[in-house]
Amino acid sequence: MIIDFEHHFTPREFMRNDVGAAPQTQFDENGAPSYTFHSMLYDLDEHIRMMDIAGIDAALLTSAAGMVPDVERCRKVNEATKNAEKDYPGRFIGCAHIDPVGGPEHFKELNRCFHELGFHGAIIASEASGRFIDSPAYEPFWREMARLGQFVFLHPALTLNDSRQFDGYDMARSVGREFSLIMALIRMINSGVFDRYPDLTVHISHLGGNVASLLGRIRMYQDKDYWATRGNERHGRKAEKPFDYYLTRNFVYNTAGIGGAMKPLQAALIEFPAERIVYATDYPQEVRDPKDVRTFIESLRAMGDTGQKILTDNIQLLIKKR
Repeated sequence: MIIDFEHHFTPREFMRNDVGAAPQTQFDENGAPSYTFHSMLYDLDEHIRMMDIAGIDAALLTSAAGMVPDVERCRKVNEATKNAEKDYPGRFIGCAHIDPVGGPEHFKELNRCFHELGFHGAIIASEASGRFIDSPAYEPFWREMARLGQFVFLHPALTLNDSRQFDGYDMARSVGREFSLIMALIRMINSGVFDRYPDLTVHISHLGGNVASLLGRIRMYQDKDYWATRGNERHGRKAEKPFDYYLTRNFVYNTAGIGGAMKPLQAALIEFPAERIVYATDYPQEVRDPKDVRTFIESLRAMGDTGQKILTDNIQLLIKKR
């Protein structure tokens, strides 16, 4: 069974009335592109057509419309997700949309998603509302997710806390989001989230922001004596165990965000075992043509056992039997 673990949709009610097949891009307050809208986002028949052409059995649905602090909006997105599950039996899998720092009402919705709707995992952004993911405000969320035994889906922030340095060339989306994911990964490890909640699983997008290419440098800066930061409240902090311990124990990496290109995946496989990677497309955003999705699957199959692990064998890392 092949599951696409990063498959986006937006319920029609949250789309502009004039949206059609031609893409329309939204910009943030600094003028950086933040999201592209088009009819494929809500056309689930088209999603199913792509999945059938490519050979995808099911897809984990996530929605930018639900990555907001408005609990009523989150509820509506979660209901639309459940309706998609009902309308297309066996083809879509729900993921909870809530604000991780939204307080009791959002935690109530989180529990409803798992206990009543039967969803798997909860999606959050790598940064939001001026906060980064090591903020103490996230602590109740980590505690609740650990208690529930569900995975956290860490998606790149659609709007960065500060996009001013990415003031041209669509850099906020092309590289800013990847930096945001890498920083979130480092923040979670060094702030001790996994020391406090050792069984917490984080499903991180885009091969962790393609973090494999930077791990040599990141590891180097874990030596707080060498860089004379030991004792500094912020820069001297590190986890109880070696940095790499958490990379291959608490994180599951997905193949979205690379447009089906194999070289970024091959680079990731130098650092991470295939047993910690799951298949994902980022459809219908960074990939929209079903033939491109099918080609990516064929390329993975050509990798033999390694590709098989990514395509099918690692599903149980995230989807647990109830």
